[in-house]
Amino acid sequence: MPLNRALFLALLVGVVTGCQFDARGRSAEMAAFEQAQREGGSAGADEVGATRFLFDDFNGLSTHTLESSAVPWKIAATALVLHQHPGEPPTQAKLLAQLQRHGLFVPTAVANWPTEDSPAFARPMGLVSGPVGRRLPPFELEVATIGCASCHAGAIYDANGQPTRVAWLGLPNTSLDLDGYADAVLDALRAHRDRRDEVMDAIPTLFPGTSKRELGTLRRFVWPKLTDRLAVLGDGDALPFRNGGPGRSNGIDALRFRLGAPVQAAGDAATVSIPGLADRALRSALLADGLYAPADAARLRPLERSGDHPSAADQARIVGFFTVSTMGVPHAEAPEAMPRVAEALAFLDRHAASPPFPGPIDGALAARGSEVYAQRCAQCHGDYAEAKGRPTLRRFPNRLSPLAEIGSDPGRAAAVDADLLDRIRASTLGDYLAAEATRGYVAPVLGGVWATAPYLHNGSVPTLWHLLNPGERPARFQVGGHALDLQRVGIAGVAEGSDWRYRDGYRPWSDPQWFDTALPGRSRAGHEAEVAGLDEDAQAALLEYLKRL
Repeated sequence: MPLNRALFLALLVGVVTGCQFDARGRSAEMAAFEQAQREGGSAGADEVGATRFLFDDFNGLSTHTLESSAVPWKIAATALVLHQHPGEPPTQAKLLAQLQRHGLFVPTAVANWPTEDSPAFARPMGLVSGPVGRRLPPFELEVATIGCASCHAGAIYDANGQPTRVAWLGLPNTSLDLDGYADAVLDALRAHRDRRDEVMDAIPTLFPGTSKRELGTLRRFVWPKLTDRLAVLGDGDALPFRNGGPGRSNGIDALRFRLGAPVQAAGDAATVSIPGLADRALRSALLADGLYAPADAARLRPLERSGDHPSAADQARIVGFFTVSTMGVPHAEAPEAMPRVAEALAFLDRHAASPPFPGPIDGALAARGSEVYAQRCAQCHGDYAEAKGRPTLRRFPNRLSPLAEIGSDPGRAAAVDADLLDRIRASTLGDYLAAEATRGYVAPVLGGVWATAPYLHNGSVPTLWHLLNPGERPARFQVGGHALDLQRVGIAGVAEGSDWRYRDGYRPWSDPQWFDTALPGRSRAGHEAEVAGLDEDAQAALLEYLKRL
């Protein structure tokens, strides 16, 4: 999930006059965990995988990624706090409050952590950082980037549908606003471009223990490069694409940028809703349109849980390249991280099944809904069987719905053109995966669907009830920091004309935005034929069953 507009710091290759050098860092939390294991720790495979998912940088902390997705953390964070709290001493509480505004989530616990004690968090999930440096020339810098859990770990809800501070690894972060975060940091840096001393003096207050060497690196090398880059940007955007607001990402345009391809000038038309990761192992091709598939297997084929689904190592050959667009890792370096990616995927395969629905479920009504699902939904979304008290996905068809059939917004599928495919095939990615423009969308896995609103591939429908009633879909709705509607299943709100807004008195935990379905890439159309003819009783039964997934 690309941190697109934070790609404004082409800072550190050649920061010493006449000297080109590279340096790579390591996530501080991951390095500490690995050191503990070398010294006799006894973490099992699940704890290793969960720790990697939360804290590993997968080669995303380096001088290379500072040219793309990573940021010099202490300058960026300090400027952000000073900009929002002028004249006040910076504190970690103020910093976390600013990050939370953009959906970066600081949990108190992780509900599906594989051991009894889940980790403590001093910063948002998935915001990974660590030192990057060299002895010669002397250089030290804390670098931060967006990791897996920023996008793919979300808050669970209480019995009243209110968001909690307990996280579930594998749920989508439907409030994460990468654009808002990047814009805020960029605005803060612009505001402090000519106030270097103020920022430098504040860094030790916000980050006690910052070394003199790092302060020297920031003052002498990073700051001049930063101000030069800001001068080049002027008042413009850092990159020619957007992620699209809360709960959305734009991996296609980010990949175009990384591979040197022209970025399409259609705003965020290629953006998609961040997916949940439950039952991902039963996907034979990845991304909304099935763009990526293993080079040695059929792209779209039914998979069963009986053992024919790809191993974590097989899927890591594809997922490892997500670090290219998300973290700015050079594509030639992505294969190095694949064994670590495989450990994270193996954990998800065993532990990312969705949390239980927090509200009441009418068992008899859900039983009738299972019949509606089998008749109307299973041919695209898979076959479920009862196991351990809830439906479990046993077979997934990996069915592609052509654009003319499904009727959904074509922006994302159309964004994959021949030029991008040629560049993928000519890069290191082409050695590990097969890329194809499918001109359609693969039906999603529905595990935890109740927690993944808004719906459709582009996140254009706020509740499952609206999905089942196409004529009632709102033209605009609020998203970000939202509560869960336990009846309609999705973003809790009320109708006001053609809008779906938050209920009076509700205080979202992050800054919400209006999603306007009239904009390119955001059409609320699609999936009408599949729900046509369902009466109110059948709809109610189906909704009750979907709560169980």
